[in-house]
Amino acid sequence: MNKWGIFIYIDCDMKKIIFLLVLLFTGVPPCLGHPKKPMRVLVLADSGGGHILFSQRGHVWLEQELNKDHRFVFDYITSPDVINDSLLALYPLFIQLDYPPYPWTAVAQAAMEKYISQGLGGWIGFHHPTLLGVFDGYPMWQWFSDFMGGIQFKAHIPGGATAQLTVEMPKHPVMKGVPTTFMTKDEWYIYDKSPRPQVQVLASIDEATYQPAKDVKMGDHPVIWTNAHVKARNLYIAMGHFPELFDDPAFTTIFRNAVYWAARQ
Repeated sequence: MNKWGIFIYIDCDMKKIIFLLVLLFTGVPPCLGHPKKPMRVLVLADSGGGHILFSQRGHVWLEQELNKDHRFVFDYITSPDVINDSLLALYPLFIQLDYPPYPWTAVAQAAMEKYISQGLGGWIGFHHPTLLGVFDGYPMWQWFSDFMGGIQFKAHIPGGATAQLTVEMPKHPVMKGVPTTFMTKDEWYIYDKSPRPQVQVLASIDEATYQPAKDVKMGDHPVIWTNAHVKARNLYIAMGHFPELFDDPAFTTIFRNAVYWAARQ
């Protein structure tokens, strides 16, 4: 026992000794480590049209459900006009929450291509990023088409349909805790071809399970995939039309897993 009346053994952990001494003289427990700084995430979301309700629910879910431990700071934009190299350099993760690959300025396109190709951050896209083609007077963004597997949008299912999804890569971190098959409703997109030869498919649709039955089909129909030909961790998720998706535990599990995986957390 020393003169302050506390025992200090020779084999004690040094941190415990420091803790006892600081507590004795100051009455305040010492901080032996620093809390991790929250990661900044850029979120590009539709501000109108048929997907605004999904975007609004997504905003609430990110803030109130995913970020309960305050590990992220989400910054929201509603137009790609502000995107450039300097902006993207601030963010280790970029979420394209229902926004199409048009109308992007040449500066925004170049910044996006650099961000993904050089692996400057992670990327997650929902629904609208595969609305690829010539729309509203805007030309095809060929790089983005190649990034999504060389596809072009051809049709969709108005009003949506419920379908069975099959997880093809159950050991992928994004699919942790997700049933091997599950039913989900969305406004499914149809492309001119399957992106499978150019991407790693994590989940696909069984078109025979459409409820109600639909004639709009493409055969091999991937709906969640990642492109391993670029340096950035990236994930495309076809769902993103209906706000009720945030009541679906399979969807929210995939979303949560995707954020942590793409952000390398």
